[in-house]
Amino acid sequence: MDVLDVARWQFGITTVYHFLMVPLTIGLGILVVVMHTMWVRTDKPEWLRMTRFWGRIYLINFVLGVATGLVQEFQFGLAWSEYSRFVGDVFGSLLALEALLAFFLESTFLGLWIFGWGRIPKKVHLAALWAAVIGSIVSAYFIIAANSWMQHPVGVEVDDATGRPLQVDFLAVLTNNTALAAFSHAIVAALMVAGALLVGIGLWHLRKRKLAGRSPEDVDHSVWRRSVRLGGYVSLAAFLLTAVTGDWQGKLMYEQQPLKMSSAEALCETEAPASFSIFAFGKFGSNECDDVHSITVPYILSYLAHGDFSTAVPGVNELQEEYAAVYGETYPDDPSFGAKAGEPIDYTPLLAVTYWNFRLMIGMGALSAGVAAYALWSTRKGRVPTSRIGVYGALLAVAAPFVANASGWIFTEMGRQPFVVYPNPDVPVEDQVYFFTAQAVSPGISAAEVWTSLITLTLVYGALAVVELWLIGRFVRRGVTTGDGAPVPGHTPEGGPDDDVPGGSDGRRADDDVLSFAY
Repeated sequence: MDVLDVARWQFGITTVYHFLMVPLTIGLGILVVVMHTMWVRTDKPEWLRMTRFWGRIYLINFVLGVATGLVQEFQFGLAWSEYSRFVGDVFGSLLALEALLAFFLESTFLGLWIFGWGRIPKKVHLAALWAAVIGSIVSAYFIIAANSWMQHPVGVEVDDATGRPLQVDFLAVLTNNTALAAFSHAIVAALMVAGALLVGIGLWHLRKRKLAGRSPEDVDHSVWRRSVRLGGYVSLAAFLLTAVTGDWQGKLMYEQQPLKMSSAEALCETEAPASFSIFAFGKFGSNECDDVHSITVPYILSYLAHGDFSTAVPGVNELQEEYAAVYGETYPDDPSFGAKAGEPIDYTPLLAVTYWNFRLMIGMGALSAGVAAYALWSTRKGRVPTSRIGVYGALLAVAAPFVANASGWIFTEMGRQPFVVYPNPDVPVEDQVYFFTAQAVSPGISAAEVWTSLITLTLVYGALAVVELWLIGRFVRRGVTTGDGAPVPGHTPEGGPDDDVPGGSDGRRADDDVLSFAY
């Protein structure tokens, strides 16, 4: 592989790994703040114990997410310096706001929440968690706005001297319809991840307690049952919302990146009305769209693309010809294109990648929703499921929404190739801003150098994955422990530190080490 291919593999591996943690941080953060709010409002001990248990999982994931996320920004300057120069005027403001406003807000108030148990008033302590979670959501929006500008560049004009985009309308960048659709889709998908985690772990603990003969009257039973019910309802609601936001996003993609969506359907020739593909087979591996066959449902693709059952949907072959006519049949014979200079341009993304990742995203989301429905049914009216297949299946299905999120990201990013900044079809061709991926890699670096960093980062990330899974597994097996520093009912409603916890005048257990809660 040449430098470009290795650099893309490196960025893809590190980003997918990081992106596995992002939806859990966002989704679980939202649910933990709900649990904490319910405890402050009701003073019921199960809500507090839920907050403490799920808060540990949230913090472990947050720390690993920060560590892996830092690598992304370094890669822009190391392996993708030409890309950084091209998008710098737009990304500079977005990434600065993400770091200085959102991330600092998130990390500062999360620190107050970690170390504030029993030290600051309860409502102030709760407000710190709210601020931290809001910070993570705002941070996600700035990142998605940057990515969405690459998918649909707006609010810029081309500098005649350098050929690079200059930002002229920051509000247009922030309110990009692509960003609004992608952000809403990402947030509800994150809630699916968190809901699945609550369902899987909660069912496992309920079954374990049932088989051990534990009383269903104690507070810990309520902790796990509430977790399962909350996770189930959140997962089902989030799945419905992902369908709504995904439909919005899909219609925008058919307007802005029609080749991506036609590739996702293996639609080789233009159809009117167009059918939705359930299963396709043929020469995916060679990216040939002349020998692909599909089992389809009539009319549905026209509706998904345009909102009616009759409008034509352009096929991959026709769109390939259109793009070649507008943007060129070959890469310019210029050193900035490296090994790609003068070669033919294939504007069709990898059919196998876009087609199957699109279906994997939908299928894993539907599987997660099915498990949530099973969890709600099996725990109705106080029941506790004991089916080994059902409970352990739900535990394994925790991975489903993670896979769905990763597949959606891969589909979105791979589907815009060969562009790293995709041309905006709403702008006249002569005024369009676009950038080929072949131009974006850093000049002067060798494949051996990128291979070295790729192997090193993969090994480091693998070790971090082992650490995270071990930590989460440790706390999951421990469950809700009596020595976790959780207060008992009754507290000082207003004013200074709580004094309701046995073991110390400052409202903390003698064995309540804040670091044990954090890590």
